Amino acid sequence: MVSPQPPSSRNSIELLPFVSAKMKKTYGIVVCILIIILDVTAGILGIQAEIAQNKVNHFKMWIFECKDPSYNAFKLGLAAAILLALAHAIANLVGGCIFVRSAQDYKGLSANKQLAAGSLIFAWIALIVGFSLLISGAMYNTRSRKSCGLAHNQLLSIGGIVCFVHGLFAVAYYVSVTAGQREDTKPPPQGNPAVATGHV
Repeated sequence: MVSPQPPSSRNSIELLPFVSAKMKKTYGIVVCILIIILDVTAGILGIQAEIAQNKVNHFKMWIFECKDPSYNAFKLGLAAAILLALAHAIANLVGGCIFVRSAQDYKGLSANKQLAAGSLIFAWIALIVGFSLLISGAMYNTRSRKSCGLAHNQLLSIGGIVCFVHGLFAVAYYVSVTAGQREDTKPPPQGNPAVATGHV
């Protein structure tokens, strides 16, 4: 004779899937907020670096300019580039990667995975463009004395704006790739046994 399961033990077992799903949802929200904070902070720092750079003495004629370096702009631009790279690393490490070898493979993916693949591509483009602009603008301010040459028009501020764009694509990638992972782990729907077997 099998003794009935105690009510307290049965209730705890029934709550396990709910608690696990709730923890995953909370974890996902925390990751998205972290990515947004890093990218928004990077964007603000990039714009502030441009403001600091414009405060130094400079002379401009057509596409040529002479400008004193700004150490504050260098620090802000470098910090913005580091935060941008960190946000991208977190989105990729936590969300994982999607490998699509051909257009046929892409068409065979679910809607969430297609969105994840597209968002990942644009996130990488935003990373390369934003990081290059921020580093170029920061390195321009490492010189020890005034330099003259072609004007570097708003490299830091444009790089900061690209950080905001990167945040949108990085969050879209993480949300869609986790939704695709849930689709893979979801058990297939089971048919009605009575309909499948029939009645004699």
